[in-house]
Amino acid sequence: MSQIEAVSAAAAGTITLGGDLTVNRLGYGAMRITGQGIWGPPADRPAALATLRRAIELGVNFIDTADSYGPNVSEELITEALYPYPADLVIATKGGWERCGPGQWLHNASPKHLAEALEGSLKRLRLDRIDIYQLHIPDPAVSYDASMEALARLREQGKIRHIGLSNVTQEHIERGRKIVPIVSVQNRYGFADREWDYVVEYCERNGIAFLPWAPLGQAKKSHEVVEKVAKEIGATRLQTALAWLLRRSKNILPIPGTSSPAHVEENIASAGLELPDAAFRELSEVNPPPASLRG
Repeated sequence: MSQIEAVSAAAAGTITLGGDLTVNRLGYGAMRITGQGIWGPPADRPAALATLRRAIELGVNFIDTADSYGPNVSEELITEALYPYPADLVIATKGGWERCGPGQWLHNASPKHLAEALEGSLKRLRLDRIDIYQLHIPDPAVSYDASMEALARLREQGKIRHIGLSNVTQEHIERGRKIVPIVSVQNRYGFADREWDYVVEYCERNGIAFLPWAPLGQAKKSHEVVEKVAKEIGATRLQTALAWLLRRSKNILPIPGTSSPAHVEENIASAGLELPDAAFRELSEVNPPPASLRG
């Protein structure tokens, strides 16, 4: 642990999705509780279950997962660890990828597959309705509008409360919103990975939650800067990156993932971390987006 003690995710404040789901603004991403290559069961099943339970104990009430994590394993572990669920828990899952081996991902966002994937998630999670169901990624071999229309039909049938998108451009969001309301967007994003800055700004303008993944980014320079800032404020690198995200936009809902109860405590402690103005500016200048991508 860093110098910052584990605190409740509630310290990050709240965000409301779709007008009726209010959650603490620091969630948990359940991809890493699966096996290596996001394939098969975890190496330490008790630790994976303990991590999920510890996240809930620390105030997390938003969990992000997908049927492709394992596949199926992440959803099954969530059910095993947490069912019957706390009344305020929102589980967001996804469909649109298929798996054939470790580290291998195959597009399938056909209407038929999405309907089957949703039914599988409902069964594994023991739910009658998914609070937020996300298109995991647009399928280049399937009409995007057809995928969105399929999700809209499933929503009309009462099997989905709200619809989200993942790995999309602003054009995808705008096209999707013409078919069905969109409450969340999940793209890779962090202080050193700013390609989707304009999407963050679009989401903020339109009241759409933005769920960033890979918050530390990949730039080598970022490690030097984040290590410097983290040392100055007495935090870990990931806590510092999460604190930047929480300050970047009120519509950002970080979903850091881990398979360790100790690490989930560290991550959630970022909810109580105050990032000084100078540190925020320094991190923001690591890898600003090109002018052509600014909204």
